[in-house]
Amino acid sequence: MMQQLFRTKAITLKGENTGSNNLNACLSKWDLTFLGVGAIIGTGIFVLTGIAAATQSGPAVVLSFIVAGFACAFAALSYAELAASVGGCGSAYGYSYAAFGELIAWIIGWDLLLEYAISVAAVANGWAGYFNNALTAIGFALPDVLTKAPKLGGIINLPASLIILCLMGLLIAGVKQSAKINNIMVCVKLVTITVFISLAVFNIHPENWHPFMPFGWFQTLPDGKTIGVFAGASIVFFAYVGFDAVSTAAEEAQNPQKDLPFGIVVSLVFCTTIYILVSGLLTGVVPYSDLNVVSPVAHALQLLGFNWASALVATGVIAGLTTVMLVLYYGLTRVIFAMARDGLLPEFFNDVHEKTQTPVRVIVMCGVIMAIIAGFIPLGDLAELVNIGTLAAFVLVCLGVIVLRFTQPNLPRPFRSPYSPLFPALGMLSCGALMAFLPAQTWWRFLIWLAIGLVFYFVYSKQHSKLEQAAN
Repeated sequence: MMQQLFRTKAITLKGENTGSNNLNACLSKWDLTFLGVGAIIGTGIFVLTGIAAATQSGPAVVLSFIVAGFACAFAALSYAELAASVGGCGSAYGYSYAAFGELIAWIIGWDLLLEYAISVAAVANGWAGYFNNALTAIGFALPDVLTKAPKLGGIINLPASLIILCLMGLLIAGVKQSAKINNIMVCVKLVTITVFISLAVFNIHPENWHPFMPFGWFQTLPDGKTIGVFAGASIVFFAYVGFDAVSTAAEEAQNPQKDLPFGIVVSLVFCTTIYILVSGLLTGVVPYSDLNVVSPVAHALQLLGFNWASALVATGVIAGLTTVMLVLYYGLTRVIFAMARDGLLPEFFNDVHEKTQTPVRVIVMCGVIMAIIAGFIPLGDLAELVNIGTLAAFVLVCLGVIVLRFTQPNLPRPFRSPYSPLFPALGMLSCGALMAFLPAQTWWRFLIWLAIGLVFYFVYSKQHSKLEQAAN
């Protein structure tokens, strides 16, 4: 049965499947790279950098990004190997299926649904705030009742809901069209970042970097809150959420065996370099204690007197958050599509539109649900669920590389993670360590979500699984 599974995965990866539920293989290696950059550069660089510096790490937020980046690098190499050898549009779900079997695959797939959906809704709330600020600047501010959830005194966060519905229409139109829009917006935010770097590099005050590690590597406060470089790393890890979405495009890549590893690794290396550079400059031009604001990059430029550049950064933020939502939304739909194709979710979602070659039913369902969440629910601490869910997926992907090296030694591997099993093992340890620094309430919420998923699996998925039916 395992050999049959690998045969199925290999056929899918090579694009030999000519069934009616085939996706359109149209993405180049640079499209995939821009998908990764589009997902990674957004909330982290425009929001989390300042918050982590002010409340967690101080100027050593640079080290927090390096720690998180190393953890992601080990995971990225494992993703690249499995994307090239196992393939499929389900990302970590598909890799876990091949390495561990259906139950573990279901758990990680259920985990990915939470990761991507909450990410999109959370980023939509941030996008709505910046968008309304832009409207306010030109004299067309929306009333509070249309920008806040009912719990916060409003009726609906209308911009947050509408942007998700707009992205829904874009994804329905086709993946190539979505990739083109993503590429344009990525260019906009890279121009924005370049402007900041060009101005900040001439306004550094080295005294702002002292003390460099005001909170140390790690410490626990009396109220239970954790601070320090490692605690900061577990927070800024959110900045890296999304590079794994590149691997969900396996079936839509023109040459997946070569292009997927290229897109995953190049996008992560590039974005990590940008994060380190920007966070170092940011804490050099402004005291870290002044960076606990919604838009620290724009705030820093205002303090330096570059109001025009601050306005440009606001434009870059809107473009940046849009691409993050677009890529994560895309990844969510492909994971659901893969799970439905395996019978673990209703067959209703295992359908590709004949004209656009996109899973329209999945796109619409996800868009409506996320628009409701973003419009009516203030997410707050739920964003931390994204981190723990992503880290859990990374741990299993790294473990999957090790397992498959022993259980499937002859599996074709166009890309191999170097120094295996050392690098995958380091990925497991580093991602597991970052999970340990997350708050206890985040763990409880995560475990409750997984418990709900297990109930669904044994009540529905196991009975409808195509692998189970083939075995019988």
